Amino acid sequence: MLMKDGRVLAEKRKLTKEIDPGVVTLPGGHVENGESIENALYRESLEELGIIPCSINYICTLLHKTQEIQRIHYFAVEAWEGNIENHEAESLLWVPIIETKQLDIDVDRIAISEYLRVYVP
Repeated sequence: MLMKDGRVLAEKRKLTKEIDPGVVTLPGGHVENGESIENALYRESLEELGIIPCSINYICTLLHKTQEIQRIHYFAVEAWEGNIENHEAESLLWVPIIETKQLDIDVDRIAISEYLRVYVP
């Protein structure tokens, strides 16, 4: 979860994606064999958004059911190097963290509420 000025970065997935086509969700990716979840975060951030996270906080791990059961690890990224670029999604948008109804996936909204509960006074 890229956080900036009370907003979180979301993506509208391409309709050609096999899993969750066309939905508005938080950017993410897969952990490769032998890779730690932190290393996957850095690799996927660079591949999908062209950035390198500088400040990360673990939020939670939740299950999401699509054609398979996915285990999603959520981290808040509040600082990064580089300019955000769109390498994978149909589009990127900044969503106010108090208006998460714009996100189509329940577990994304739950993760944001957990971020607010733990990290926002």
